[in-house]
Amino acid sequence: MTTLWIFIALFLLVSLMLIWFPHFRQQKMLQTEEAGVRKQTNLELFNNRLATLEKELDDEQIDQVEFDALKKELEISLLQDMKQGSDDSLVTKIKPKGLLWPTVMSVAVLGISGYFYSSLGAYADLNKTEQASPHAGMTADQIMQQRLQMMEEQAKAEPENSQLLFSLGHSYISANRYNDAINTFDKAMVLVGVQAELLGPKATAMYYKANQQMTPAVQAVVDKSLSLDPEDPSTLLLVGMNAFFTAEYQTAIDSWQTILDSERNDVDRSAIINAIDSAKMRMQSETGDIPNDVAHAQVNNVAKTVNIEVSVSPELLDQVGSSDMLFIFARNTEGPKVPLAAVKLSANSLPTTITLDDSTSMGGDVKLSGANKVEIIAVLSKHGTVKPQAGDLKGYIATVNVGDTAQLVIDEQVN
Repeated sequence: MTTLWIFIALFLLVSLMLIWFPHFRQQKMLQTEEAGVRKQTNLELFNNRLATLEKELDDEQIDQVEFDALKKELEISLLQDMKQGSDDSLVTKIKPKGLLWPTVMSVAVLGISGYFYSSLGAYADLNKTEQASPHAGMTADQIMQQRLQMMEEQAKAEPENSQLLFSLGHSYISANRYNDAINTFDKAMVLVGVQAELLGPKATAMYYKANQQMTPAVQAVVDKSLSLDPEDPSTLLLVGMNAFFTAEYQTAIDSWQTILDSERNDVDRSAIINAIDSAKMRMQSETGDIPNDVAHAQVNNVAKTVNIEVSVSPELLDQVGSSDMLFIFARNTEGPKVPLAAVKLSANSLPTTITLDDSTSMGGDVKLSGANKVEIIAVLSKHGTVKPQAGDLKGYIATVNVGDTAQLVIDEQVN
């Protein structure tokens, strides 16, 4: 890009010099030539007049005194003409070229330069760069709020767009605006009727609003949804999640397995399989048995695990809210600080014991079973994000051997 700019600048400089230098040089030469012609004409006139006076003196038409006086007058006249210029009619002028030609050529050169830049330069990419990062400098929460505002404005402009209301309701859930989500799903059902695909996310919003408790009202919506579609994924995901949190692992496995058996294409099958794996390992740790299902042939040899007994220090117990979320993850003490495994729980489950293993991995090739020692970080978030923010609580264990059990006390508040 810089090389192109330099080339264009040199091209303009040389081209404009070649156009305008001859023009100004011609103007100066014409002025010099005109001055020389005038001088020569004045001298010729002077000599002719002087010769005439000398002839008249020789013919005794004038005496010496008159000759001297007329000669003196003629010399004075010559000097005046030299200073002021003589009659333009005595000079044969050469008409100089006007400004039209160099002006037209300059415009042509500038046009060619602009064409080269638009064709070979990155002019078109300037706008693309600005459009590629419309959220530059914004936090995740700010981006979410901006998207919600845009969707809300669109929903006001298109109040009968049920698909837009469906998407807006899910966005409200992601932003922890559960009342708005419930109302939005209700509006969508007014337009298209009561459907399982709307009842499921509505029940999910009600569940989170109730601090992740399966209240009778939530259960009623779940039952209604499953009566309409026993394989509705959003409803079954909710049933499985609640069963998992209440240690009803077989119920969780059955719910999630139903989603896999439905062969739907709009679900994250790998995430569901990982969730089933985690439920199986939790069940095995409690009963020693591994449940059978068609999603997995058999799980032989439990992967290396780390059991963490999590609690909150007495000094910070009054800082724990019922809607807070607990994030716990393990990182290798050696090499890159990449999370090897992580879990997310409701603060209502505290104190609790969690198990980190390959089933709770963050994805990729790096797994907990490949590490010897890990560090454990716990974040009790009031904002629903794993990154600690002001007001959140956190705890830390510097080193735990994979395969061991450790106690983690959340005893620090983020300022």
